[in-house]
Amino acid sequence: MMGKVAFICNGSENCNLYPAFIMGSASVASGDEVVIFFTPGAVPALKPGYLESITAKGMPPMKELLEGVVALGGRMVLCELGLEAHDVTAEDLRDDIEIGGATSFMADIKDAKTTFSF
Repeated sequence: MMGKVAFICNGSENCNLYPAFIMGSASVASGDEVVIFFTPGAVPALKPGYLESITAKGMPPMKELLEGVVALGGRMVLCELGLEAHDVTAEDLRDDIEIGGATSFMADIKDAKTTFSF
C-alpha cells in the first residue's frame, strides 16, 4: 500500500457518487488503502442494486467503478446516523457496506495522506 486515502460522500446524486468512486477506484488501483465514508444523505444509493444501475453520459458505468473499489480492497462505511435518519437497518443495505460512527471513521483515517469530500 502506498498510503491511505479517505473519501466522504455526502449524498446519493451523481455529483456526489461519481467523484468519490472515480477517485476511489483510481486510488485503490494505485495501491492506496481506500475508505469511502457515506454520510446519511447517501443512504438511498446504498440500497442493493442502486449503484449498479447508475450511468451518465461520458462517464464509466458506476458498476465498473464499484467493482474496482471492492475487488481491490476498498472499504465503504455508512455513518450509523443514516440508519435512523432514513428508517432503514443494515439488512436493507448492500452487503459490502460497513456501519460505523464518525468518531470511528476519524480514528480510522488519522493516518490518511489525503481526504476528499464530495
